[in-house]
Amino acid sequence: MALRVNAGVRAAIVFALTISATHPAHAGGLNALGWMAGSWAGEQNGKREEEHWMAPRGDLMVGMHRDSRAGKPASFEFFRIQEREDGVYYLTQPGGAPVTAFKLVEQGARSVVFENKEHDFPQRIIYWQERPDELRAKIAGTMKGKADSLQWRWTRSKLTP
Repeated sequence: MALRVNAGVRAAIVFALTISATHPAHAGGLNALGWMAGSWAGEQNGKREEEHWMAPRGDLMVGMHRDSRAGKPASFEFFRIQEREDGVYYLTQPGGAPVTAFKLVEQGARSVVFENKEHDFPQRIIYWQERPDELRAKIAGTMKGKADSLQWRWTRSKLTP
């Protein structure tokens, strides 16, 4: 028995298959990372750490990180998460250095992993959230042949002057 499908249904099926074929690698994609948006802060080893993320819009999230010690700047970093035709990328510029790209390789409801196996350190950047008022991050990889990692835990805060 042959199945008859009218032209409208056939067009809808073709459209759905086309859409699913263009974005298979990153279920959820950039727009599913809205849980990262906001201002986050914490203290670690006498250092104030702040991370600020704008909400996803136009295939882009923009963020920055700032550390200060005793009221003086210690370090800063600019970054963005950008959706491109071949995937979602975390693009970072520590201290204003040239951009290094890490591709999204894993994504959960409130977790994301970016990876660049060719980078010296880190090779992985991981963000996750266990509670709505907390953002966690970890960078990991090998440095001088040994596994190494750094972790951060920030709580939701207001933008400080």
